[in-house]
Amino acid sequence: MEHGTLSSFPGKSKLAAYHSVSVIGGVAMADPHGLVLMLMDACAERLATACGCIERREIVRKAKLLHSCVTLIAELRGSLNLAAGGPLAQNLSNLYDYMMRQLLMANVSNESAPVKEVLGLLNDVRSAWLAIGPQVRSMPAAGASHARAGETAARQGV
Repeated sequence: MEHGTLSSFPGKSKLAAYHSVSVIGGVAMADPHGLVLMLMDACAERLATACGCIERREIVRKAKLLHSCVTLIAELRGSLNLAAGGPLAQNLSNLYDYMMRQLLMANVSNESAPVKEVLGLLNDVRSAWLAIGPQVRSMPAAGASHARAGETAARQGV
């Protein structure tokens, strides 16, 4: 699964191979709620790693990680059903847009504060997403709007 994805593990390690199989299996078995959670978790992991890269002045790796985070957040934003979600979905879309802009600014400025802010915001959204899990999982037609999220999760090596 070498798609130029970022992982915490060296490319040829046995742990990386296990992680890859685990991710693919997780994506295949996850419900739409779980897929969104996987995207959020992958983004949070990359944000934390990017903060360390900024502190260590690993500019190239930081840029790749932040680019990956912007892609993941854009996918989260794109999976929103604005018509059915009303003002809540629109507010979440606006928040995702703000988060992406903050990450772009952090990439240019090499400052970790915006990355930490986005990580905090993402963790808040993730907590709310976890809280509604039982309700969302019991809804029969919930999966259609999140199908793309699963495809991205597989591509990103989430």
